Amino acid sequence: MVHPSALPTPRDAAFAVGFFLGGSALYWLDGGALVPYGNHGSIGWRPALLAAICLAQLWRSRRPLTALTVGLVVTAVDGVWGFSLPVLLVLGELLHAVVLYGSARAQRWTVRVLVTGTALLMLVVAVLTRDMRWVVLVPLLSGALFFTPVWWARDVRSQSELAELERMRSDELARIAELDRREAVAAERARMARDLHDVVASHLSAIALQSSALLTTAHRDQAQVHTVAGSVRENSVAALDEMRAMIGLLRGSENFSYADSHAAPHRLADLETLLDSARAGGLRVDRRISGVDGIPAAPALAAYRITQQALANATQHAPGARVSVRLHGDGERLVAEVENELTTDPRPGNGLGLETMRERAEMLGGSFHAEQVARSWRVRAVLPLERSRT
Repeated sequence: MVHPSALPTPRDAAFAVGFFLGGSALYWLDGGALVPYGNHGSIGWRPALLAAICLAQLWRSRRPLTALTVGLVVTAVDGVWGFSLPVLLVLGELLHAVVLYGSARAQRWTVRVLVTGTALLMLVVAVLTRDMRWVVLVPLLSGALFFTPVWWARDVRSQSELAELERMRSDELARIAELDRREAVAAERARMARDLHDVVASHLSAIALQSSALLTTAHRDQAQVHTVAGSVRENSVAALDEMRAMIGLLRGSENFSYADSHAAPHRLADLETLLDSARAGGLRVDRRISGVDGIPAAPALAAYRITQQALANATQHAPGARVSVRLHGDGERLVAEVENELTTDPRPGNGLGLETMRERAEMLGGSFHAEQVARSWRVRAVLPLERSRT
């Protein structure tokens, strides 16, 4: 069975038939000779030579170098009777096919050989005819029959290559855009996970712990009961507002304004409310805050969330412990540190809280450390301020 790639294409077959019929008409009209030597009075073997070179055209696009080699041999034989126009026209078309379909190396060599061959042919014609008119006619005919098809093929090929490069570039840009989209989706999912954990989970955890404290103090201290119940209500409302804000953002409502909602991003000015909630949960909180006025929104929010998560962890793992909250800004960086006593042996958690705190710090180009120091657990985040202003 013959492989389809070895068969001529319909286009190549049409070229071969068209050139053979046209060349045969030229022979019938004038014999088709170009140079003043050879037997011009009889067509002789010329139609057979034309048929042979036209057969080579059947593989002009799939085997251009092979077709050109056959064409050169036929043209050399045709030159014995005097080069004929039909054969030279087909040779020009085969040169066009090599430049258009062949390799880049074949294209370069075709141009070089064509230039060299034209020069040698001028020399041969000068020696044989000793007529300068024919010497001048050789480059003119070579330009019309050979150089023009070659130039045309180079132009078409360059345009095709440019179009292919543009197509590849557009495909690459599409792949990059898809990767960027996936990265953006992953980043947004990570941000949502951080917010859900740091905000909602923190409020719910505080509610659970404060509810437990409320149950233990229900018959002892009514003032403490009132304080804890108020904190439970505040955390419940805050969690509800945060959830509404997130849902509004996810739905993309045009009438929703994050800045107008009660769940607007917290600043360090809201830190006292956070500390009061931790105290209501049973922690004994001391604070030292300095140099935080005028802190940019991004590091202020990150410091608030890190402090919030650290207090939530302390409430869960060290209930009733003494906690030290220290925040200090020096114009170049903001340091947030939360250290709590270990009232019991440390219990392993899922590590999600520490991971979200680390991500918040590293997203701003800062650093985060959490470690046990003697009988205390320390969380420390260093957040750059200059980067946040730019």
